[in-house]
Amino acid sequence: MDGGLESRLRSSTTQRARRLTAVLDLVAQRRTVTLAELTEGLGISPATARRDLTELADQRLVIRTHGGATVAEGRTELPVALRGTQYADAKRAIARAMAVRLPTGRHVVALSGGTTTAAVARELQWRQDLTVVTNSLTIANLLSGRGRVRVVVTGGFLRPESLELVGALAEHTFASVNLGTAVLGADGVGAAAGVTTHDETEARTNHAMVARAQRTVVVADGSKIGRVAFAQMADLASVSMIITDASADADELELVRAAGVEVVVADA
Repeated sequence: MDGGLESRLRSSTTQRARRLTAVLDLVAQRRTVTLAELTEGLGISPATARRDLTELADQRLVIRTHGGATVAEGRTELPVALRGTQYADAKRAIARAMAVRLPTGRHVVALSGGTTTAAVARELQWRQDLTVVTNSLTIANLLSGRGRVRVVVTGGFLRPESLELVGALAEHTFASVNLGTAVLGADGVGAAAGVTTHDETEARTNHAMVARAQRTVVVADGSKIGRVAFAQMADLASVSMIITDASADADELELVRAAGVEVVVADA
């Protein structure tokens, strides 16, 4: 494929994923939205709003109504395949910054599910003497058969939206191991609310991971800083470091620093 065409296609996919996320966020916030509210609030055409609502309804993320949509209970996030195209350059930079901050030699790392933690896994796949414990099928598959990383996968109930294993079995696995570093992705990070996600079961599973780690590092692109999702995974007292990118809200980062958390802004 022509390099210029490939770049344009990748950019188009990223813009679409960001727009769908914005539509889904608006529906989640207001519970019910009209086409007029979408076009005015997001600056998109009525035709684009209709197409986006149809696509989200096909994935059972919203329920179409005459002239708009309502929230589909319990479905407030895009499938992982779409989320992986968002802020890809920032996530790669964050992943590189995370990788160089891990100790050399034998170490146990826990990776939660998410597109940014998957980027971290790619940076770690050729490391020696590294054990990765994860509840993410995406990350387990990415690391399988590559390099010398030893992979431990939790049991649990599969969340199809994120391809993560959650629930009592996953929590029991984390409670049974000792972790050097927990690398935690997030839907929201803030000084007041801490580290949050959309799903309460996922939050409990990741809380169990954090509880067994000597230190916890949150990796989150700038769009997540200052946002608050439904369920808390960790308060800031449990977090040693947050790695983000230059698009993050500077005032919120100062509040996080004031809470005693080291903040690293990765260079893209």
